[in-house]
Amino acid sequence: MARGLLIVFEGCDRSGKTTQSTRLVQALNGAGVAAKLLKFPDRTTAIGTMIDGYLQQKTRLSDQAIHLLFSANRWEAMDQMRADLESGTTLVVDRYAFSGVAFSAAKKMDPRWCRAPDVGLAMPDRVFFLDIHPDDAAKRAGFGGEIYERREMQIEVRAQFSSMMDKSWSVVDALQDADEIHGQILALANEALERHRADPAPIGRLWT
Repeated sequence: MARGLLIVFEGCDRSGKTTQSTRLVQALNGAGVAAKLLKFPDRTTAIGTMIDGYLQQKTRLSDQAIHLLFSANRWEAMDQMRADLESGTTLVVDRYAFSGVAFSAAKKMDPRWCRAPDVGLAMPDRVFFLDIHPDDAAKRAGFGGEIYERREMQIEVRAQFSSMMDKSWSVVDALQDADEIHGQILALANEALERHRADPAPIGRLWT
């Protein structure tokens, strides 16, 4: 059985990642493609609970400590992720290790140090970056409720994401109508699935 694809959604806060990742999973399942949605941070675990308290500004942690917790939150899911991928399930992930680097590097931390804890994670086959300027994101409901939802921070985060993009990334204008965004993403995801069916490859590319 061909493995599933690892598809990641990235972007600044309030760019629509949760909406679009959820819609993609629903569309794939509806078309007979086994697909599963994951979200990072996973706030349901013990580590995720600590992260949630930090993001909601209920607790304080050093920049280094919270960065390592975000990474640990991904690592605790990795065994199951690999099992799902190898069984043929496509995983659609709302935020991944790119966010870890982007947000910490935006706080002037060394990007090389920020990447190190995630070395060995499975790398995604496709990344959809929902692009929105922080001034537009600030107009959306809920903006400002968590610690990183500040204009200056989001501008720097957006720049950090741009520095990490490669040919596996597709930049999507997040100001478009939600249906238009979904249509673009679904077409690109189906294209990637078709290529994979024609030439399936094992999980081999790792975060470095």
